[in-house]
Formats: sequence, C-alpha cells, structure tokens
Amino acid sequence: MSSDDRKSSEASEGAGIVKTPVTRRDFLKVAGVAGAALGIGGAGSVLAACGSGSSGGGSSSSATGRTIKVGFVSPLTGPLATFGETDQWIVDQWKAAVKDGVKCGDGQVHPIEIIVKDSQSDTNRAATVAGDLVTNDGIDVMMVASTPDTVNPVADQAEALQVPCVSNDCPWQPYYFGRGATPDKPFKWTYHAFWGLEDVTTVFTGMWNQLNTNKLVGAMWPNDADGLGWADPKTGQPPLLKQAGYKFVDGGRFPDGTEDYSSQIGKFKAAGCQILSGVFIPPDFVNFWKQSYQQGFKPVAATVGKALLFPAELEAIGSIGYGLTTECWWSPWHPFKSSLSGQTCQQLADAWTADTKKEWTQPLLHYAVFEVVVDALKRTTNVDDKQVILDAIKATTLDTIQGKITWTAGAPLNPVPNVCRTVLVGGMWTKGSTYPFELLLVDTAHAKEAPFDVTIPTNGKLAPMKY
Repeated sequence: MSSDDRKSSEASEGAGIVKTPVTRRDFLKVAGVAGAALGIGGAGSVLAACGSGSSGGGSSSSATGRTIKVGFVSPLTGPLATFGETDQWIVDQWKAAVKDGVKCGDGQVHPIEIIVKDSQSDTNRAATVAGDLVTNDGIDVMMVASTPDTVNPVADQAEALQVPCVSNDCPWQPYYFGRGATPDKPFKWTYHAFWGLEDVTTVFTGMWNQLNTNKLVGAMWPNDADGLGWADPKTGQPPLLKQAGYKFVDGGRFPDGTEDYSSQIGKFKAAGCQILSGVFIPPDFVNFWKQSYQQGFKPVAATVGKALLFPAELEAIGSIGYGLTTECWWSPWHPFKSSLSGQTCQQLADAWTADTKKEWTQPLLHYAVFEVVVDALKRTTNVDDKQVILDAIKATTLDTIQGKITWTAGAPLNPVPNVCRTVLVGGMWTKGSTYPFELLLVDTAHAKEAPFDVTIPTNGKLAPMKY
C-alpha cells in the first residue's frame, strides 16, 4: 500500500475521540454515505481500550489476543438527540472499565475497540451506518439503543449481515413484531431487553386510576415505528386500554414534525377527553402541549411516552409542564448495580452529574448493553466465530444496571424469543430545588408484580394537572 493510500489517525482529546485510519478505497466507498470517522457530530468516532486487567476480567499473565471491535449506533444529533445525550459519556465509562482488556473464554486478554456511529435520528441513516460498521469496520458485535427508529434498522442490518446484536430502549412489540418476527419465527442474531406495551399501559392506567376522570383518553400515535406499534389493534395499546376499562379517541396517524395539531385538539375537546396519552418525539410534544394550552384543552392527566423522559424537554415546555406524567424505565432509585463497574444506579447518576453538571436522565440505562456484551465475551471460547459469540449472548443471565437480563428459553421475563422484559414504573414532573424540573416516582406497583418482583420506592404523590 502506498503512502497515498493511507490517512494518519487523529486524536481529539477534548472529546475523547480517536479517528481510525481509512484507505483511499475505503474512503471512496463510504464518503458521502456514511461520513466515516468525521467526529462526534458526524457519522462515527472510535474509542479504543487496550491491555489487560481485573476490571475487564483480564490477567497480566494471560496472552494478549486480537482486538475485538464493538459497534454502537446512537442518535447523537437530530430530533432524537436527547436519547443520545448520555451516550458519549457512557462510552467513556465503558472505555475506562475495559481499559485493560477483557479475558475471554479462550483464555486470552483481548483489547476492546468501541466504534460509535451517529444515526442523526434518521432511520435510513441508522441502517447505513450499521452496514458500514459491519462491512467496513469489521465489528464483532453490534450495540444499539434509542427508540424503534434507531434500534430496528440497526438490528435488521445485524440480522441480515449475521452479526450478534444487543439492544435496549425500544418497546419490545415494535422491535419484534415491527420487524416481522413471530413467536414461531424468531430472529437469530438480535437480542433485546426492554419493557413492552403491556407494561407501559399498566403503568399509565395505574396512575390514572389514582385520579377522578371519565376514563376517556385522547390518544396521539404518530406514523412512525413507535406510533404504529403503540396503535396496532392486535399487539398495541387499543386492546390493552379496553381491558383496563378505558375508552379512547384516536387522533390518527400524524407525521413526525407536524406543526399544527388543531384538528386533534379539537377532536379531543369535542369528545370530552379528560386524559391525554400517546407517544411523541420530544420536539413534537412541546408544540402539541403549548397548542393544547392555548386552545383550551386541559385534561386532568397528561401521560405521554418518549417525549416526557427528559428534563431538557420539560424546560422547553416551561411552567405548564408541571404535573405531566410519563413512564420511568430507569432512575437513581432503582435498586440495581452494574456488573461491569459495581456502581449502583444512584452512583451512576451522581457520576454523570459530577462530570457534566447536568441532571440525571433515563438513557443512562444504555450502559447495560455493554455489560451484556462484556459478560458474553468472557464466556466466548472463540472470538473469531460470531456464532460462538451469539451463543454466549443467548445464554446470558446477568444482573445489570437495568436489572436482570436473560434470554433463557421459557424464563418468565421472556415473552417471545430474543426479548427480555425489564421493569417499568410511573413518574411525574414536579418543580425541582436544584433543577427547574424533577422527575419523582409516583406509581411503582407494577415493579412488584411478576415477572419482575422488584421493590422500587415512590418518592412523590400523583396529583391532577393544574392550570
């Protein structure tokens, strides 16, 4: 290879990012498509960890094996960027945890290289960069998180290209049924851990049952992977709401990025809906809720998935956001501990705040996907055989910062193959003392139910919306 065919690697120490060298052939192959190795705001960045040591299960006396490459796709930019806000920080934590390598089942200590790609909150882009990770970067394992719009296309690429993939932060029905699997025809290469629509409906109705309403819900389900999953008449929320004793008025499938919600608001007002629910991308709910307030739609309860997870979005809403309720899939008060670092949920949240000066946010849960990967690699006897890596992932039974993750066939946590359900509770946004908004846990009863059997304390009291 001539010198013209090489690009020297560059380090951006301020961002903790190392760009990998690419050949002229590689560059021409991906330029303008994947934008490989253009940094944190571009399609990808590479963070490497080498050596051996105890944190990764290594031993200084063990032979050093080849570098294992792990890909991670995240929405670092775009309308889903609040989901990816913690991800670069999390990658730094992963990097520190395995800085001395991982001792795998082959007895060798393997350096770990983590390659991060930005989906830019775009489904097609997510698929493109996932394919690039496999075909150009040569990853051994894929990781992904952050809504069906990110998880599904990446998992589909991993399935098609036969690379083991671990994911979370996407309701399991859109992940599973939305990608065309059935209980009789599961996926082979892709494994997922997150709650389902049965869990979020139980949590939502559990909160509403504490209030005096007419049990009529104005439902906002968009025309995207999440919304279509939530609205599905067989596997989505409609039959679950009916079973719980609630009726709903469907606002119809609306495109992400809608700016005027007058028709849906008018429909809900005319029907007398006292509850608002559904699932939005964060910027869209900010617009919807401000328009609802201006047009006089003021429900007793407003409980929305996805959009109300983040303190930054509540700050964009302002004072009319106090009392809004949402699902809570991770918090400092969850009683879990990392298998990788030994940190509790509270310690992980505190470390995030200490480093960034920002309030804790639920996507810190993404930390768990790498816990699963490291645990599987420790049990992998041949890292050059992706089937062997896959078998180790499939055999996982692990306590993580997300709770217990297992894909053992027939286990109570596994509603279908490839999926592990994880715990979910309900939270309400209140006025904070340190930050403008604080998310408090107001309904945790579902966590105590089978198959979770987890005790999570409440630290707030649900109240109707005040206007």
